[in-house]
Amino acid sequence: MEMKFDRFASILFLTVGVLFIIGSKHISSSSYGSVVGPDIFPFVLGIILVLLSIRLFYETFINKYGHSKNEELQYKPFIIIILATLVYILTLESVGYVITTFLFLVVCFQTMERRKLISSIIIAAAFSGIVYFLFVDVLKGTLPGWPIWF
Repeated sequence: MEMKFDRFASILFLTVGVLFIIGSKHISSSSYGSVVGPDIFPFVLGIILVLLSIRLFYETFINKYGHSKNEELQYKPFIIIILATLVYILTLESVGYVITTFLFLVVCFQTMERRKLISSIIIAAAFSGIVYFLFVDVLKGTLPGWPIWF
């Protein structure tokens, strides 16, 4: 990648992360029937984004000569993951968190590396199940449950 582009991207993501943190403070801190409020996820996401953008900015100064000009951009995986994200967003409420997240992760894992189907299925199932359990049962939050027809 171009170091100039990486610096610009890191500053842009740093700004977005700070805006997430500021914006999360304007969201109510709790919702009905939930211990975990809707302000927690954007706040944590903002912190992660700020930390990663600081690391990227730091790496652009450390690794000045480590880029390749002949690197080819991969548009097909990018488009597949964007489309999978849109389908995920549109079907999350109707199909439910566990099934939708599982399918989304399998599609993304297979887009990035096709040869490991079994491990992709195991990781996607474990991740979606564990996150659902932790968020709904342990933290007493709410996520879209199972579909009506299930």
